[in-house]
Amino acid sequence: MRILDNVTSPEDIKNLTLGELKQLAGEIRSFLINTVTLTGGHLASNLGVVELTIALHYVFISPDDKLIWDVGHQSYVHKILTGRKDELRGLRSKGGLSGFPKASESPHDAFDTGHSSTSVSAGLGYARARDINRESYDIIGIIGDGALTGGMAYEALSDLGASKTRMIVILNDNEMSISQNVGGMARYLSKIRISKSYYRFKHSARRFFETLPLVGASAVRLADGFRERLKYALVGGKLFEQFGLKYIGPIDGHNIAEIIEYLNFAREAEGPVLLHLLTKKGRGLPVAEINPEAFHGISPNGDTPALSFSKKSGNILCSIAENNPKITAITAAMTEGVGLENFANLYPNRFFDVGIAEQHAVTLAAGLSKGGMRPYVYIYSTFLQRAYDQILHDVGLQDLPVVFCVDRAGISGPDGVTHQGVYDISYFYTVPNMQILAPKDLCELSFMLEYSVTATHPLAIRYPRTCTAVDNGRQIKAFNPFEWECLNDVKSKYVVLAVGDRMISIAYETLKTDSKCFALYNARSIRPLDTAVLDRLKDKTVITLEDGIRSGGFGANVLLYLSEKFKNPNVKIFAYRDGGIEHGTASELITEQGITAKILSEYIKKH
Repeated sequence: MRILDNVTSPEDIKNLTLGELKQLAGEIRSFLINTVTLTGGHLASNLGVVELTIALHYVFISPDDKLIWDVGHQSYVHKILTGRKDELRGLRSKGGLSGFPKASESPHDAFDTGHSSTSVSAGLGYARARDINRESYDIIGIIGDGALTGGMAYEALSDLGASKTRMIVILNDNEMSISQNVGGMARYLSKIRISKSYYRFKHSARRFFETLPLVGASAVRLADGFRERLKYALVGGKLFEQFGLKYIGPIDGHNIAEIIEYLNFAREAEGPVLLHLLTKKGRGLPVAEINPEAFHGISPNGDTPALSFSKKSGNILCSIAENNPKITAITAAMTEGVGLENFANLYPNRFFDVGIAEQHAVTLAAGLSKGGMRPYVYIYSTFLQRAYDQILHDVGLQDLPVVFCVDRAGISGPDGVTHQGVYDISYFYTVPNMQILAPKDLCELSFMLEYSVTATHPLAIRYPRTCTAVDNGRQIKAFNPFEWECLNDVKSKYVVLAVGDRMISIAYETLKTDSKCFALYNARSIRPLDTAVLDRLKDKTVITLEDGIRSGGFGANVLLYLSEKFKNPNVKIFAYRDGGIEHGTASELITEQGITAKILSEYIKKH
């Protein structure tokens, strides 16, 4: 029988021998590969933390001690060891396990995570609460080197070092985030990795000197001074010590015995400690080790969308940039995800991957714009909301023609509550001068990007990853992105204003049963509204469909306009309810939110 079959809680691994722990690591890898290739999810990152997670649960006592996973997509092994192995087969499916830590799912999940660079801040909050309450549990924040490209991590490290409170930070260094890591921190960590042999010498030498009779303590002090000078020469800096943390490492992140030894050492140390582990993303699956980007997040059975807004957008920008040297592209550690790999290869001097630093990406774009360039910012909707202040203050108030290509907009599906891109319409609406467009298909996306080169205001083009609409080819008449397109010109009491390809697809599905039940407009311009159309709707029942939340969204602003123009307008808003939207397929979640062809048809029949 496998050891894994008998593991239902962290207590079950604490009496295992080192050989059994190594066997368990192999069994977990096999289980992950067999399971996640069926369910979809983040495979490579979890394969890389198997030994680390086993060691953490071997040394610490969860849930009394708090394990806080930065981003959280590498928490599958943690879920397996905390009694959720059998549930992993329902990973990211509706009603099943979340792909990220969730406190409502298990007491072993100390903090809900989904966005990067947060674990040190959350852990320090826990530590200060513990100290105020005179408690004694341990807090361990696990953060990746990719997350160290995010400024929030440095704010937290600075505060943690100044606080002198007891906390352990695990730096899981696999040289990767979603895409290859970039920036000064990546170069700094490379220097430290090269000096790995020095740290092995440091640790073994200290243990030797401590065993010497009589002179042991003084010998250690003398050796410490020598080691510090040697370390400065080899590593080229002491960044983490300058923050006020005791630095240990780098150590082999796949050597369970070594990890356990250093974790016990860190646990006994006074003040904050940073333990630097070197791991291999995709460990144990050769194809994932060679190409970890491809296995960062995989679809069930390897499925990929047939039609992709992401790929199309990136390819169109390449074509536009060929004859326009002012075009620049910026992303935040998601080059492949947003379809910019070709642009990066063709125009390396005009492509900027800033790492997981969305705030910097937006203000960088503002500076490029002021300098005479035409910047395009490609970021997922859920991550772009982290840069709201910069969008408003640095782009909107200055009325700069920065173009935001908002990928994964609307329901994102299996990644769940932290990744649903349903808030961007509402927060963009509060930004001065911001214009918002949503293409109904790939053809319309092309027109919008071609128009964007001449835009004179900040512009957001929002779209999901997968295109569900049929691409009917180029339109003959001149394209005006701010005029709504009539798709079903019939005389009816009902007028449907649909935003984006998902909602237009639902409207078309409804029309299959009765093509004359409502007039349909492609409301491709979310802001500004097409007031010429709205002004004709005084006596109509207006129905809005949007892939976003109700509060402050498209429908809410249509209602606001009509209520100011006419007395008691009749408006029905189909949008997502306020509050978090859990994981499931996009179609399941949209149906759960009450936006379906059947519900739309029933509403019209009853009213």
